[in-house]
Amino acid sequence: MEHIFAYFPELSAKQKEQIAALYPLYTDWNAKINVISRKDIENLYLHHVLHSLGIVKMLKFKDGSSVMDLGTGGGFPGIPLAIFFPEVRFHLIDSIGKKIKVGQAVADAIGLENVSFRHCRGEEEKQKFDFVVSRAVMPLADLAKIVRKNIATEHRNALPNGLICLKGGELHHEVLPFKKQAITIDMQNHFKEPFFETKKIVYIPL
Repeated sequence: MEHIFAYFPELSAKQKEQIAALYPLYTDWNAKINVISRKDIENLYLHHVLHSLGIVKMLKFKDGSSVMDLGTGGGFPGIPLAIFFPEVRFHLIDSIGKKIKVGQAVADAIGLENVSFRHCRGEEEKQKFDFVVSRAVMPLADLAKIVRKNIATEHRNALPNGLICLKGGELHHEVLPFKKQAITIDMQNHFKEPFFETKKIVYIPL
């Protein structure tokens, strides 16, 4: 957890408290409803929270922006991002109801007021957002196809509205259809831990 505070010194005391509360909450919920692999829960801050906050290195959302997290699972990357950007509205969706239940419970427990949750598939969500974020739920082309309808036309951020994904491994083929527009960031350039050596953030305007 301390490494998160070192990477993001701008976090307020309240934000630090909210981040510190995540481990006991997820550990408790994970014992009842498995949302994070049991052997990975001790790596919550590195593999899930800091990984989610990598999106900040691609774009700092302006206050008043709206972001949808597609396939959020138990709340990643949406909950860490909602802590980081208290003036941005986040809408977290997942097709598995029990995962949404955990995310909602965690958000309620830490007093996150800028998040909403919905148990549905991406195809069912019709609202418009400035950005859609996602963590490796499906190939980029499939994801872009589903969320294109959710991207608002009016731009307010430093990048045009679109999709920001956390991805790992070899991405050449996935990015190929978007290669003229896609921006890719290697997370190892920002975070020194070995976990990030193969991790990337991909942005596609939509």
